[in-house]
Amino acid sequence: MRMTKRLSLFAAAAALTASTAVLAAPTFINVLTGGTSGVYYPIGVALSQLYSNGIEGSKTSVQATKASVENLNLLQAGRGELAFALGDSVDDAWKGIPDAGFKTPLNKLRAIAATYPNYIQIVASKESGIKTLADLKGKRISVGAPKSGTELNARAIFKAAGLSYEDMGRVEFMPYAESVELIKNRQLDATLQSSGLGMAAIRDLASMVPITFVAIPEEVVTKIGSPAYQSKIIPAGTYDGQEEDVPTAAITNLLVTHSGVSDDVVYQMTKLMFENLPRLANSHSAAKDIALENAAKNLPIPLHPGAERFYKEAGAL
Repeated sequence: MRMTKRLSLFAAAAALTASTAVLAAPTFINVLTGGTSGVYYPIGVALSQLYSNGIEGSKTSVQATKASVENLNLLQAGRGELAFALGDSVDDAWKGIPDAGFKTPLNKLRAIAATYPNYIQIVASKESGIKTLADLKGKRISVGAPKSGTELNARAIFKAAGLSYEDMGRVEFMPYAESVELIKNRQLDATLQSSGLGMAAIRDLASMVPITFVAIPEEVVTKIGSPAYQSKIIPAGTYDGQEEDVPTAAITNLLVTHSGVSDDVVYQMTKLMFENLPRLANSHSAAKDIALENAAKNLPIPLHPGAERFYKEAGAL
């Protein structure tokens, strides 16, 4: 009987140890962003800090990437729990558009929130003489990493304006900071960047070189033929030397997760974000445009059940 009792105690202790191990297992949250000189990265760092402090047992990390397309493919492969991506890229990923960088439909993607708009910002050195989209013909331009969200935006804009890469003198596929350095060194004439307003790379360029912002007229935005693109204005004074409003196109950014992330973790991630919007705005001014009332609207993919639970509680659905 003593042996039986001892075995029972051992079994109970083993069960307790196992259950404690399960409870103590860390929750990994890898936040997929973009280049460190863009907007995704500082906001991603702020979110990571919120989750590290606010989600018990979490281990957070921030990964700098080539942004939208890479992020969505990484999510589908389970190599991240939260990612920033442009709305049109998310739509292409869900449908599996090979030309956009998605060999098959990414059916594990789930939405957390629509956030702030990315503005298409075409910046040229003043000495290049570029003032309009048509002036880009024969010039040297950078359009972002190949098949990145930015590069897909460039293709859409140029096509709607009756232009193609073949019309350009040279096309470079480079991230924000590298593009700016080449303009400073007179090795490039212009760069197209898709980002939140006030981005570090363009601020840096504007402080060093006289620049011109190239307008994207409303009729060009309309010709793109996608509801993901809207006509917007880059307000005067957003950057040094920018004295006038600049018409352009904008695309909403989404925060995306995948179906393998637990409902409870996604609920907490969503809740913490909306409870701390001022802190996100401190990380980058673009986050000031994140609004609860717009977060669950016009999403190209299904909401994650954890996010849906939060929006129902908050009265935002």
